[in-house]
Amino acid sequence: MSVDTENDFSDFKLPPIFEDLNERVKEYLLKPERLSIHQWERSQTHWHRESNVDSLFIHEDDDFGPDTTLEVVRDPITGQIIGLEEVSIPVEDDEDSLSMSRAPLPPSMATRGTTTQSPFLPAGFEEELEKMLDAAASGDVQIDLDNEEPGKFLGEDILNRAPGYKESVLFAEDGFTLLSESNEAVNKKTDESEEVDLHVKINLEEVVDTNAHLVDLWKDEEPQTKPSKPTKKVELEDSEDNDNFLEDTIIRPPVELPEIPILNITSSSMKTGVTSTEWAEMIDVSQPVPDFREKIKDMAHTYPFELDVFQKQAILKLEEGHHVFVAAHTSAGKTVVAEYAIAMSRRNCTRAIYTSPIKALSNQKYNDFNKLFGEVGLLTGDLQINATAPCLVMTTEILRSMLYCGSDVTRDLEFVIFDEVHYINNAERGYVWEEVLILLPAHVSIVMLSATVPNTLQFADWVGRTKKRKVYVVSTPKRPVPLCHYLYTGTGGKSKNERFMVVDQEGNFQLRGYNEAVAAKKAKENDFKKNFGPKGGKTYLNPKAEQTMWVAFIDHLKQKDKLPVVAFTLSRNRCDQNAENLMSVDLTTAKEKGHIRSFFQKCLQRLKEPDRRLPQVIRLQRVLENGIGVHHSGILPLLKEIVEMLFQQGFVKILFATETFAMGVNMPARTVVFDETTKYDGLQRRTLAPAEYIQMAGRAGRRGLDDTGTVIILCKMGVPDLVTLKGMMLGIPQKLSSQFRLTYAMILSLLRAATVSVEGMMQRSFREFNQIIQADNYRKQLQLAEKEYSEKCSTPLAAHLAPLATFYDTAAMYIDVLNEIMPILLNQSKVAKELTPGKVLIVSAGPYINQLGVLLNNNGPRQTPYKVLVLNTAVADNTKYNFDVDENWYRILSFSAMYDSIGTEESTMDHTILCIAPKNIVAITKTNLKIDPKVIIDDWERRQIPRFKDAPVGSSCASAVQELSRMSHAVCSGATTLEHVSLTQSLSITTGEILQSLDKMNKCMADLQEQKKSTDIANFKSEFAIVYERKMTERKRDKYKRLLSFENLALYPDYQRRLMVLRELSYIDEHDSVILKGRVACGMGTNELIISELVFRNVFTDKTPAEIAALLSCFVFQARTQVELTGLTDKLTEGVAAIEEIDRELTQIESKYMVGQFEGQAERLNFGLVRVVYEWALEKPFAEIMDLTDVQEGIIVRCIQQLHELLVDVKDAAVAIGDPKLQAKMMEASTAIKRDIVFAASLYTTQKDTVIT
Repeated sequence: MSVDTENDFSDFKLPPIFEDLNERVKEYLLKPERLSIHQWERSQTHWHRESNVDSLFIHEDDDFGPDTTLEVVRDPITGQIIGLEEVSIPVEDDEDSLSMSRAPLPPSMATRGTTTQSPFLPAGFEEELEKMLDAAASGDVQIDLDNEEPGKFLGEDILNRAPGYKESVLFAEDGFTLLSESNEAVNKKTDESEEVDLHVKINLEEVVDTNAHLVDLWKDEEPQTKPSKPTKKVELEDSEDNDNFLEDTIIRPPVELPEIPILNITSSSMKTGVTSTEWAEMIDVSQPVPDFREKIKDMAHTYPFELDVFQKQAILKLEEGHHVFVAAHTSAGKTVVAEYAIAMSRRNCTRAIYTSPIKALSNQKYNDFNKLFGEVGLLTGDLQINATAPCLVMTTEILRSMLYCGSDVTRDLEFVIFDEVHYINNAERGYVWEEVLILLPAHVSIVMLSATVPNTLQFADWVGRTKKRKVYVVSTPKRPVPLCHYLYTGTGGKSKNERFMVVDQEGNFQLRGYNEAVAAKKAKENDFKKNFGPKGGKTYLNPKAEQTMWVAFIDHLKQKDKLPVVAFTLSRNRCDQNAENLMSVDLTTAKEKGHIRSFFQKCLQRLKEPDRRLPQVIRLQRVLENGIGVHHSGILPLLKEIVEMLFQQGFVKILFATETFAMGVNMPARTVVFDETTKYDGLQRRTLAPAEYIQMAGRAGRRGLDDTGTVIILCKMGVPDLVTLKGMMLGIPQKLSSQFRLTYAMILSLLRAATVSVEGMMQRSFREFNQIIQADNYRKQLQLAEKEYSEKCSTPLAAHLAPLATFYDTAAMYIDVLNEIMPILLNQSKVAKELTPGKVLIVSAGPYINQLGVLLNNNGPRQTPYKVLVLNTAVADNTKYNFDVDENWYRILSFSAMYDSIGTEESTMDHTILCIAPKNIVAITKTNLKIDPKVIIDDWERRQIPRFKDAPVGSSCASAVQELSRMSHAVCSGATTLEHVSLTQSLSITTGEILQSLDKMNKCMADLQEQKKSTDIANFKSEFAIVYERKMTERKRDKYKRLLSFENLALYPDYQRRLMVLRELSYIDEHDSVILKGRVACGMGTNELIISELVFRNVFTDKTPAEIAALLSCFVFQARTQVELTGLTDKLTEGVAAIEEIDRELTQIESKYMVGQFEGQAERLNFGLVRVVYEWALEKPFAEIMDLTDVQEGIIVRCIQQLHELLVDVKDAAVAIGDPKLQAKMMEASTAIKRDIVFAASLYTTQKDTVIT
């Protein structure tokens, strides 16, 4: 080998030979205590202190334990302990924090939230937070409610600081470039990083063993990091003395955030003709939108068709970041606005929630949006699909639960879309919409979709006022496809074409068409009477005749090319019957039959073999193949979806449906038929309301396919009354009105939250809208009253006037009680019989104090129903007072010694007639005068006409006045005494409130008798005037304080009564803090008290899972059944008795505190399906359980689905109270009922190949 070659290999050496490291690694891993980084001796320090035994007996109220602790400091490279440092203990509790910067929940709880978590602070509650902070005496936190920056939640830096973290990340002005402490440090670190040889191998074990020289490795860089530390220390010192967790929800931003650009695309010229209020604005859609595409350069979603003006206006407002309320006619295209909001959230990398009133509609919308956007989630009570998707579809109740439970979805939520928001009028569920609208945080934009209603601006103003953000109302002037309304009087044969137009496409009522329909119907009835005699007029309504009518009617529609048809039949049984009657009608071709059959069988593959042979399944397939469908709540959910899909594709030519089909789903037809125009609403049979009629009739007319939609009313029972028909067709739809009410679950959920109070929720409800509007005026009036009070009452009242002040207070209290109790006393049947014309009364009305009067009649105005003849004894008081002399002044004077006597000292014939209220009647005597009241009233009224004012008094009137004058003088002089009728003797006390009022009245009366002597003084009126003026000023101030307080809220008394119920049942303690039972009840959807009682009283302990499921079915089943409750096991019978007993006990407690059921609320318990559910939970086939009841299949399925949700709630309750056995039973019961046809997957949510595209 040459020398050159040898030199080339001189750098290469033999590889090092290491000793066997197995033992060293084993010791390293198994005995970590021997590592040098755990040498505590070098870090331990001892501080000597003198012991003081006496300190054990000293307790300081302010001592809340240590607010700091010691933490070890480790070397950043080696991990070796190099010292200790004192750090503050954070005082905030993330679960109670309302802040967006609190730590996120675990992923498993992030979507639904948890009942231990507080809701995020809703928009509009910032003032409450500020008041609470003021009460906590926190002077260093400033909340600027008027100038909030985007990305700052009450001053929090939520864009720069990750939730749950204390350190911020600083960005440059562009919003995405990271900033560091100093550019020099950045440059230096960059230079150093360039010098590092990435290929150097480091023996970490050697570094750990010989790390002493590395202890001060980073000392040189400390000066560079120090400038940031003082800032941190200042923040620590500021918060160290703060024991109020609320203050920690507000964090000062370290830097100014750049404004997030929002499009400003609405020019002032567009606001012409706009109707607006302070918080809402109605946009004029009659004008075109110029340069729409130029205004929105980057549209979040494009459409293959030209948008309508109202859609463009709504999209412009969404792009500007406003709340939008779209009130449009049926089929006008409201969904476009919802789709655009969802597309905006996808573009902005935020989230959107779409809420619907019913679960079926949620499934359909999930399917529609999934096709359109791809990534969509669905949340229902028993199903959760893709919960992390940017767009979530759910029912409004689930969104409410998420808001109460502090769901983390709220953090990056940009839009909440409320479909069918007019559902807020629903008596049973409408209050949920109000709760959700109130609870939404400030950063969420609200999109509301509704049918046309009269008070859209008022509702929008309430939303804007509540959320402190303007709402823009976009409405459509008319339907895109106009409707023509007809009456059909045909019965088959020659009359099958008898169809008469009553409302044309312009909305004008055609009286001629109505009269022709009446004449045609009358002629038909006359023919029947000729053929069948006088009693034969209605025989044509028998089933055979009705079948004939339907066959002829469908033939008529087919000839006139009016198919497809939706026939609204407002009875489930009649829907089924009509479809059965039309088995002879065939509306489909052989090819269509084949498609329907194959699609039907394909969909049935998800059912078990026995379930495919259910009578309802076979029956529906038979009628569907003929082009006839049925759709109502009694149909199995899977079959309903099959019918909907076939109808959308045009394979169903006539669909018999109930009202629920018209709710929200965009499935229009060419023609809508009304089988009848009356419905049973649970209480009575009534004519359809205009809103109900329009909602259903609006399904007629397909945009782009039909020039007009056809609406036909079948006149089977005769032509509807003209006034009723016009009112239904052309009447104004029902206004949006508040159904807000308090539930125990709401009260308990809000009592857990710090700032979101029950009173605050009530105050912001739509029910209190008028109070909200008046609030500003009340505040101004209160300021004036406060100023007047400070001027007049700045000096203390003179000592000699103190008794008069006490007299005023008692008299005022007595008057308040009389105003309340007298109408009740006078309305008693026994007392009302005494109030006949001629009855002598003792009255006090204005200046007529303690005078006798003769009752003439009680037919006057509602407020002052009693007409009384009295002597004109009013004496003019010329004294000048500093206040307006009103009835209150005279009524208080009537209790003084000055007016102790009744009647008049001097006889007089001067008289007048007064209209008085119940409160003006002091007593009813047993004396009657014989009079002719009509003659007296006519005589007196005639003399009030200027022309007859000097006419002589009529003889009847003169004799009555003379007798009254004589009696009045006799009573005043003591010559005669009048017996009084007892007003309370026969009073039936129905409530505790009446009893309390009576006790209060008697006490005030006794006190006034004692205090009367203090009024027997010289110059009483002038002395009392000083007291009266002060007291009236005080009352005026208190009045406006009360109007602005929670006590003025309509539901405040109900709230106080419900709190008493919760206290008695130990759901809250005496301080209104929620305790264990209350926390369990929070998680229940409905019937929270009785179900919680069942859990805590161990009613389910000795029951099997099937028995528990059967018993709980009584809370979810609401339909009627004629089948008697028989065949129950002993345990089930015992359980039913236990539930009924607890229900009776709760009802008694609620009655004790006067808590009543809500109007329209269904019965709390219905045991009609106990046996059915028990057998189903024992895994019996569905066909077998159907033999046990007369309830339809679809209703049973819905009941068991709701029961599953209830079982999950009870399982969570078992976890909360620590009962693993009950938890296991609930899980077993849940598994037992969740099977087969009852929980068959929806066609909209699974197997995309099955869904027709």
